Amino acid sequence: MPGSLAGIRVVDFSHQIAGPYASKLLRDAGAEVIKVEPPGGDPLRHWRASEPDTHADNSALFDFLNAGKRSWLGDPDTPGVGELVAGADLVIEAHGLETDTGPRLDLASFRKISPTLVTLSITPYGLTGPWAHRKATEFTLQAESGSLGVRGLMGKEPFQAGGRLAEWAAGTYGAVAALGALLAARQSGRGEAIDLSILETANMIFTNFSDTLNRLMNGGVEDPPHAFLGQSVETPSIEPTRDGYVGFCTNSRQQFSDFLLLIDRPDLRDDEELAQFAGRLMRFEEWSAIIADWLSARPSEEIIEKASLLRIPVAPVCNGETVQAHPHLVERGVFLSDASGQFKQPRRPYRIDHAPPASPESAPGLGEHTGVGFAVPALPPVTALREGLPLDGLRILDLTAWWAGPSASHVLACLGAEVIHVEAIQRPDGMRMVGGMVAAHFPDWWEASAHFLQANTNKLGLTVDLNDARGKGLLEALIPHCHAVVENFTPRVLDNFGLGWEEIQALNPQASMMRMPAFGLSGPWRDNTGFAQTMEQLSGLAWVTGHAGDQPRIPRGPCDPIAGMHAAFAFLVTRLDPSAGQTASHVESTMVESALNVAAEQVLEWSAYGHLLERDGNRSPLAAPQGLYPCADGQAGAETWLALSICSDAQWRALGTCLDEPGWAESTKFDTQAGRRRHHDALDKELRAWTAQHPRSALIEKLRAAGIPASEVANPSTLYASNPQFRARGYFERTPHPTVGALPLPSLPFRFAGIEHWLRKPAPTLGEDNHRILGDLLGLSKAELQELRAAGVIGQRPEGL
Repeated sequence: MPGSLAGIRVVDFSHQIAGPYASKLLRDAGAEVIKVEPPGGDPLRHWRASEPDTHADNSALFDFLNAGKRSWLGDPDTPGVGELVAGADLVIEAHGLETDTGPRLDLASFRKISPTLVTLSITPYGLTGPWAHRKATEFTLQAESGSLGVRGLMGKEPFQAGGRLAEWAAGTYGAVAALGALLAARQSGRGEAIDLSILETANMIFTNFSDTLNRLMNGGVEDPPHAFLGQSVETPSIEPTRDGYVGFCTNSRQQFSDFLLLIDRPDLRDDEELAQFAGRLMRFEEWSAIIADWLSARPSEEIIEKASLLRIPVAPVCNGETVQAHPHLVERGVFLSDASGQFKQPRRPYRIDHAPPASPESAPGLGEHTGVGFAVPALPPVTALREGLPLDGLRILDLTAWWAGPSASHVLACLGAEVIHVEAIQRPDGMRMVGGMVAAHFPDWWEASAHFLQANTNKLGLTVDLNDARGKGLLEALIPHCHAVVENFTPRVLDNFGLGWEEIQALNPQASMMRMPAFGLSGPWRDNTGFAQTMEQLSGLAWVTGHAGDQPRIPRGPCDPIAGMHAAFAFLVTRLDPSAGQTASHVESTMVESALNVAAEQVLEWSAYGHLLERDGNRSPLAAPQGLYPCADGQAGAETWLALSICSDAQWRALGTCLDEPGWAESTKFDTQAGRRRHHDALDKELRAWTAQHPRSALIEKLRAAGIPASEVANPSTLYASNPQFRARGYFERTPHPTVGALPLPSLPFRFAGIEHWLRKPAPTLGEDNHRILGDLLGLSKAELQELRAAGVIGQRPEGL
């Protein structure tokens, strides 16, 4: 298998989703994974979202996550486990969510056994900081991370992103971190300890850098006097049609203008208030009626066809049943039968050197490989000890834009690669232009986009106009100096520029290429535009997000960094392949298939059990009661919400004590999780009456002291100041920027013990490194550079402003 991790051994002690998804990605890339399970097995073996209160004999979700792995029955002290660890390259632990009682490993002793061992710990808050031992669920983590604080109709109850998405994302980030550390261990002869926080993951993927944006909206001051950002929904987004729902996104002014053309309202193009996101929110009822007037009279298929012709990002709103019939996904063969033929599952979301992914393997029986002797993998020897970051010495030409692509090249830059981010003054990175929101405070507002500032730290900035033959010539001259080219256009764009894989190879046979098209390089939708919102609409993630009585709602952005991390993972697989550096690799990693992998449970549930997962507000099959409850220090329309999850009967009894044992709580119908789930409405009524009598801070203190997962719904605009866990772990880092100053920026949701900071250099200003790259690297003279600047081939200011 090209780009294989063959020869790498992983010993995985984790349960549930995050750790097993990290090791699934590694197994799917060829690593050997040995899953160490307790006598009863990973609890996920018996899990079905459709029957959460039964002890099922098999679980499609378990089989999907653990296909191809070996199962060893025991714990860290069981005879033979030490030998497994001694022969391992990577050990994974993940614990702390819900009632997970997975083993807490003595990782330091493991690393003494094997000095080159890499360890990956995935926990709710990370292993350090004042909150490290706090009880949590994904729901309470979403509340504390700011996720719930960005999502919901104004004045209404906010809602979580459905589908346990933070756990899936944590597994993806964990796999990327593991490969970076394994690469470093191979180069240095020393291991690494990775500490990943699901709280930080949730903040990274869900909040759209609200803390940074709020600071920019306050002029970049150190202590912002206002918190401008609150919960909202995007519009246009998922909209009712004559026969269902269609999803749109209009991230750019041009896309919104084209949307007005679609709905036969070009007369509104001059309405500057409607052209702005905030303006549409202020006129939400009026604007919604305008949209509905056109969309509700037409079928979804007609709307999608017309929007696609206008290049508006658009998709049907699918669920676990309908997504399997989408013609593009069918033609690309995205869904495969599992090894037993019992259910359908998405294939791995990337291809290396055009090779189709391998057929799904079987999941192991409990303890099936216990006592089996495993040969110690024969790894490539460490030929020359090298200090520094894992990707030091690697130069990447970054042709990506917006967030998905830049997030992939960003993590590669954090791991040491020299990344040259390419734009044009005629067409800057679209994410730059979001800085127009803060134009009142920053004259050079294109340098003040929160997303751009975060996702492009550690990079160099170059502008070249590829529509000019001289600009294209400069890019072609750069490619022989680079080890890889990364891009996330629709396939037609580079084809039109004559910069496809064959041309890259002709210019530099040693240069790899990573392509991140929204829908892939083939299929009827290959040239459709797609953003995070599009993927959330099509994959089913929106279907399970929102209140039960409302329409589907998008999670709002996580599919961008999730796609970025899957692509970065695939790229790092090629760097760990024994042939790395000898041959170039072609990587195709699609946004839509990344989204489908983290939304896999919906397809698994439908194809295995005929059960359609639905949105259920803030509830969960994992906990009951679970939800948001208004407290005494709020008011109607501006509630102060308490997030509460009860994951076990023991926690329910502890809650009864906190409630002072009211008579209603003693009813036998609430004694079990199943009973509490059946009578959730009655529970919510009683709990809301109780919380409304007390201030939130007092309730949280009381509940946490009883070991109950409870939290505030944090304001996403003020997390740097208000969250001591983020500060203690150094999640926010500062790099002085010439336009916005040294703002605190989210770095990465994991720490390496051997790396103090991830952010070393601020995001580049437009064309900041033109002279360094074109002069020092390509040897152009000052006169030549001046001529190119005068002709607009290069520059440092967007054209037309």
